[in-house]
Amino acid sequence: MNSRKKMRRVVLKSIAAALMANVPVLQAFAEAPGPTIDIALIEGLSGSFANAGEAVFRNIAWAIERVNARGGIKLPGGNRLLRLVRYDSKGQTEEALSALRAAIDAGSHFVMQGNSSAVAAALLDAIDKQNSRDPAHRVVFLNYSAVDPVLTNERCSFWHFRFDAHADMRVAALMDVLRDDKSVGSVYLIGQDYSFGQRVLREARRQLGVQRPDVKIVGDELHPLGRVKDFAPYAAKIRASGAQAVITGNWGNDLTLLVKAAREAGFDGKFYTFYGNALGAPAALGDAGVGRVLAVADWLPNVPGAQSEAFYAAFHQRFPSPAEDYVHMRMQLMVESLAQAIEKAGSDDALAVARALETTSVSLYGQNGHMRAVDHQFQQSLVVGQMEKKGTPGVKFDVEGSGYGFKVVRSIPPERAEQPSSCRMKRPA
Repeated sequence: MNSRKKMRRVVLKSIAAALMANVPVLQAFAEAPGPTIDIALIEGLSGSFANAGEAVFRNIAWAIERVNARGGIKLPGGNRLLRLVRYDSKGQTEEALSALRAAIDAGSHFVMQGNSSAVAAALLDAIDKQNSRDPAHRVVFLNYSAVDPVLTNERCSFWHFRFDAHADMRVAALMDVLRDDKSVGSVYLIGQDYSFGQRVLREARRQLGVQRPDVKIVGDELHPLGRVKDFAPYAAKIRASGAQAVITGNWGNDLTLLVKAAREAGFDGKFYTFYGNALGAPAALGDAGVGRVLAVADWLPNVPGAQSEAFYAAFHQRFPSPAEDYVHMRMQLMVESLAQAIEKAGSDDALAVARALETTSVSLYGQNGHMRAVDHQFQQSLVVGQMEKKGTPGVKFDVEGSGYGFKVVRSIPPERAEQPSSCRMKRPA
């Protein structure tokens, strides 16, 4: 039996044993023969945003399972499996920095994080310093959700690669729809009070001035990140303002609680959101969200086409519980990009892999993307979806068993989603 078939057999047996034992599949790889390539996931897996962190874990775990099931990473010395190691940052910057140190001490060359641009910025600073003072233990940072534009502009780094569209790109996609929505004459801007939330509101104001100068901004408010348990006072202000739409970058429970409070307050306007397509938001709104909630994403379950349907079906087969129904195409493309780069580099050396990552181009189930070398911003298509009842035209699939799904109302190809960068990257010699 050749080495590839032997590795594949070991992987499939490991997956089967893990599933039968009802434990996370990736635990089965801890005892796999030979060395692994470890990936450190530093994320809030407890606390206010644990639901978002666990959704990330499922997505990346599934992507890694797929790579390992085909034999792992092909290297000159033999195939090696990927292993995902969880580090719970509890959503806190200091905890994330401690986790980074632990991951480096454990030998990880690759770090993944995304849920919080503030945490991402702190990790990026620490990684830049680490890689400068200790070249023998360099780290590559793969970012799947931290979308503050500065991370690939003013604060861009050779060691950082972002696989999500940044906030300005997402706002532009939403504005592409709002520009034609003449039913909206006034908006309320609300967001989380940290770098990302602040940037979303600034960019929304700017783009409204360009795209819809006739729209009146009747509210502009920031709230503490992850600390508001009752959004009723905010919902009351939104309703009293007379706003016909809300624009928000809120995510996790900060979004779910906001939309629930708005429904209970009787707000009947629209929500233009970054993340309104899951994590309880559709169920919280119910019928009140039909035709009123819009979300921008790199992919949605109701993207037309057989390949897209096959991708969603494969995820559902792996994670059949409605509570686990939140799949991110970009995270799958991120892991595929890393696998491609390690194989191209011929090793897991951080510098060699980072150089290879700059030119990755990947495709999965009909979705494509490539890394832009100038700033390490991944370029891919974006879609905007509108919440509708499952079964209506264009809504074959609902989300989280809620009975509501998102119909694609705008598709934006990579060349239109792309934006210029102010990055002046310093590359190692």
